[in-house]
This record gives sequence, structure tokens and C-alpha cells, in this order.
Amino acid sequence: MTSSTEHQPEQDPRQEKFVVDTQLLTEDQLQGLVEEYCTRYHGLNDTESPMAEVDRVMAAVRRGELVVWFDPVENTAGLGVPA
Repeated sequence: MTSSTEHQPEQDPRQEKFVVDTQLLTEDQLQGLVEEYCTRYHGLNDTESPMAEVDRVMAAVRRGELVVWFDPVENTAGLGVPA
């Protein structure tokens, strides 16, 4: 009998998330990702005004502390920490 791990298909590299250079995005696209990040992470923390974090989050993106991840399987993008 063979083990089940021997015949596991390898992950298709075209389906892996990857970082998008922010220079390739318009300012509106980047702003939308920052606002989505603020409402998702800060809006759930009982923050009275999650959008008050927009400038701080945008600065983190500019410094490279947050990057834009694209998921080709889900066809979505979002901010996250670099790998």
C-alpha cells in the first residue's frame, strides 16, 4: 500500500498569493484597500471611528510595513504583512 502523501498534487504556483507592487496601483485603488483594511481590522475593535486610521495605515503601506496581497484563486486583493 502507498501512503496518501505520495500522490498529493503539488500546489499550482499560479494559484498562490503574491505581493503586488503598489506602484502598479492607482491612488484610488490603494485608498480603497486602505479603507477596507481599516474597517475590517479597526471597525471590529469597537473603535469609534475606524476611518481615523487611514493616514496611519497608508503610511505603513508607503514604508512597506503593509503590502498588497493578491489571491488569484479568489480574485481578491487586500493588505497584509509581508512574508
